Amino acid sequence: MSQAWTAEIRTAAEEGKGASRRLRNTGKVPAIIYGANKDAVSVTLDGNFIKHALEKAEVFNTVLTVSVTGGAEEMCVVKDIQRHPATGMVAHIDLQRAGADNKLVKKVPLKFVGKAVAPGVKKGGLMSFLQSTVEVTCLAKNLPSAIEIDVSSLEEGASMRLSDLVLPEGVSITALSHGNADYDQSVVSVSKPKRK
Repeated sequence: MSQAWTAEIRTAAEEGKGASRRLRNTGKVPAIIYGANKDAVSVTLDGNFIKHALEKAEVFNTVLTVSVTGGAEEMCVVKDIQRHPATGMVAHIDLQRAGADNKLVKKVPLKFVGKAVAPGVKKGGLMSFLQSTVEVTCLAKNLPSAIEIDVSSLEEGASMRLSDLVLPEGVSITALSHGNADYDQSVVSVSKPKRK
């Protein structure tokens, strides 16, 4: 899935704390595009567009096509968002370039399916979801919007660890790259039901 965003280059006079505040007061969101061994570019985005774009969770794991007025078209991912502490309004966005050969490190949501039919749950066990996201390393073209985990075969007392997850091609779990078994954490487990 891809999305198209439009940005305008910020001039030197539009940079800094006061200038950013003035931009936000006119309905603009300051942002920066960086990475891929290129110079960082300060841009502004339309605040109303950003408000609606960020309502969809998948935007955080989507390669965006950012058309920069007066500049180049950039392939980016949302790396960070700063929000106003009181209002929750977006104050600044960091966009990381996502070139064809750039490796990205991103948190991806876990989507659990099959809970209702899991044998351990049917026998009265309680399924506990221990992680809702996982950090992955991959090329931009392989970035999944979510990782689906089939829990339909979990028995009572069973669990799934990071190393048990079935990953899309070209995607690896960052924690497992350390080579230490301590990083292979549980993701989901089914408790044994209490016997009367």
